[in-house]
Amino acid sequence: MAAGGGDPAASPLKTPSWAVRIRGADGEIAGAGILLTPDQVLTCAHVVDRAEDRLTAEFVGAADHSVPAVPARVDGSAYVPETRDADGDPVGDVALLRLDRPRPVGETVRLHRLSAPGREVRMYGFPYAHNGGIWFRSTVVGGCGRDGQVQLSPVSPGELASPGCSGAGVADSRTGEVIGMVLSGQQDQHGNRFSFMSPAETIARHLPRLKPHIVGPTAVDERLLPAADGASQDLLDEPFAQRLAAWLRDDGSQVKISVVGPGDAARSATLRRAITLADRELRTAVSVDRASLDPPGTVPSAGGHDLAVDASGVSAAEIAERIAERMGLWQHPEDPPLDRIRASRATLNLVVVGVDEAADPLSLLDLLDVLRAGGSRLLLVFREDGDCHRRARDRLLVRPGRERRARLVERLREITGPLAQDLHERLAAVVPHGVRPLDSDLVAAHAALAGLLRADDADDADDADAGGVDRDGVDRGGVDRGGVDRGGVGRGDEDREGDGRPDSGRVPGPGLDLARYERLADRAAGRLAKAVAQLDRLRDRRDELAGRLRGYHVLHQHALRGEEDPEVDGLYLRAHALLRARPCDVRAAEAAVDAYTRRVDDHGEGDAR
Repeated sequence: MAAGGGDPAASPLKTPSWAVRIRGADGEIAGAGILLTPDQVLTCAHVVDRAEDRLTAEFVGAADHSVPAVPARVDGSAYVPETRDADGDPVGDVALLRLDRPRPVGETVRLHRLSAPGREVRMYGFPYAHNGGIWFRSTVVGGCGRDGQVQLSPVSPGELASPGCSGAGVADSRTGEVIGMVLSGQQDQHGNRFSFMSPAETIARHLPRLKPHIVGPTAVDERLLPAADGASQDLLDEPFAQRLAAWLRDDGSQVKISVVGPGDAARSATLRRAITLADRELRTAVSVDRASLDPPGTVPSAGGHDLAVDASGVSAAEIAERIAERMGLWQHPEDPPLDRIRASRATLNLVVVGVDEAADPLSLLDLLDVLRAGGSRLLLVFREDGDCHRRARDRLLVRPGRERRARLVERLREITGPLAQDLHERLAAVVPHGVRPLDSDLVAAHAALAGLLRADDADDADDADAGGVDRDGVDRGGVDRGGVDRGGVGRGDEDREGDGRPDSGRVPGPGLDLARYERLADRAAGRLAKAVAQLDRLRDRRDELAGRLRGYHVLHQHALRGEEDPEVDGLYLRAHALLRARPCDVRAAEAAVDAYTRRVDDHGEGDAR
């Protein structure tokens, strides 16, 4: 049995007992639902709208293999219709039904709070073609919109959530826990297919009465919640709030390090505000709409983080256990949590406040480095610019940044060296009919490589000036005279102002955008590979034509028995010359070979007559 109650949703051979099929007054399937208590079913508000007042809940996973049908109705005010916020994104669409007769408690399931990035999930819905119920598989892509909804990508095109799936439970494939509810599925104008779900925390915000039926620790430690007296609500460091919101909206920085001193009330309040607004469950209704009085760019999207912990006085092992639980790493509980995290492919967006006040800060840095290497995003807050802060900056920002840059340099060298040489060799062999010109891509790759190498030279010079020690590690006041970020890590990784103090309120200057260079490298490498493949096909066609020409020439010579045919020989010589030319115009050569072979065929038919 899954930890949340009910049948394990991970079993592909069993209909889940909590899966509910909902019919309207006309007897048609209106959608699906989740049996949370013996007499309460969670579903989408639009399912209720479609079914009107008379609803029937059918339990396809009943233990006795029957399909009991129970009348149901909206449970009082537990109805939040879908609306659109100022951005046009959907909000709400949840409802709770009350059954006329209760079901066995063993058929119920509880929702589970679980970090979602990259998870493989499954949903059990009732599309028209499979109205008895069917599993759909998806992968979590990420959050979308300001309501904390989550985008799902179907494993195969046929597994897009379709009518009859709205309100279905979304179960984590690894743990079997039900972590959310299907909202809709759609295909955009480009043919991309997506489904959407409302995770447990968003459902809890819309329907607070369901919190007793949602298990798993909340995403935010109590010590990080805003003060109950509201005394700090009016305190806001707006530039800091904008940078926090940018990271929580995924500005491309994997690791962000800030210092918030214990006596800095405004920055402390700003940090707590950002953490609260980015949590799906704690976010208030007013923060969903731009009509609120929040300054522009300071409100992060709900779901910007998966876990926010206060490390003060807490051991690294305890924090690792908290992370493992949030990731759903419950298998092999006898293994240390760090080992489970290291072996897992799960990731999360993690906020750690008071890194330097942990019971064992250096062990905590080990844990954070494992998470960074595994692809998790980290927002780390220190209380002072001390030794622990400098170690973290070097280990989590500077070294990974330089390693990333070194990998990018090698890749660009491969693109501008061997891959470009492969292209030029093929361009020397055949005329590139139908092949996209790549001059601009190669110029851009050379320019990117030159910029990265200049940044390396700048780093070496700085290290020499400092006696081989990187004096301030990441962002030395922005941009040097040559326009290259001398820190080489990218923008926004650590907040600084001109005097070098960490995160004192000024956005750092622009630097090397490694993500942009990586996209450039991906694009150039992809186009080079495609062009080489196209040119190889042209070379293969040239060789085929050459073989065809030789074969026909031998046949024609045998047919002539020593006689001469100047007109046919002229066609042969033209085709032969075109095939031997470098670069070979394959289209022209093909036309010439076709002309020669047709003439030889005609000559043979004439002899036969």
